[in-house]
Formats: sequence, structure tokens, C-alpha cells
Amino acid sequence: MPHFIAEYTDNIKDRADIRGMLKKVNQVLIAQGGVFPIGGIRARAIELHDYVMADDEEDYGFVHCTLKIGAGRSDAEKKKACEELFAMMTDHFAPLYDSGYFALSMELYEFDEGGTFKKNNVHARFRKA
Repeated sequence: MPHFIAEYTDNIKDRADIRGMLKKVNQVLIAQGGVFPIGGIRARAIELHDYVMADDEEDYGFVHCTLKIGAGRSDAEKKKACEELFAMMTDHFAPLYDSGYFALSMELYEFDEGGTFKKNNVHARFRKA
């Protein structure tokens, strides 16, 4: 953990550089100084083909992101990570916001580790000897 999931409307695909944004997500999370284990970071995107926004009368677009983390981080750590992620996203998508109708949102979802099941050998790559 964490897992970052971006849902985006298909009408922005050619102008959004979604993969570039996902790379930036990982950079922001890694830069949190060990708050999130590098081997657990995942960033992915889901292109939406079926959606309706507002009155459906314009070429509206949106990106909605969810950051899923396990419990155990302080409020300050969560706030810092979310603020830095959202600032990066705001900057990344500024051209879309400035050129048409566009909405950007992000939510944090924190869950109890007791409800998850995981197996991951990537963590070993980042452990210090």
C-alpha cells in the first residue's frame, strides 16, 4: 500500500498524459520519506467510456482519484501526502481545466489492515541490507 486509482473520462485521453501523471504519483508518494513502502506503491488508471456529467450538454471531462492506504499514518502524514498529490494533479491537468469544462477530485480511503490479504515479494528489493 498505497494504491492510487484514477478514473478518467475517455474524452480527455489524448490530452491528459495519464501515464505521466501516474509516474508523478509514485514520485510524490516515494518522496514522503518512508511513510509508504516503495514496494507497495501502485498507481493505475481506469478509462471511463460510459458516464454522464452534469446536464450532458457539453464535452465535460473529469478525473476522480482515490488514494487507498492502510491504517497507521498520522493525520499530518496523510494531510501532507494528499496535499502534495492534489497540487501535482492540479498542475498536471491545468491545461484541461483552462481549456474546457473539467472537474478534478481526490479522496483518501483508509482501511483497517485486518480486512486485507496481501502477498508481495517486491518489498525485498527495497529493504536495506
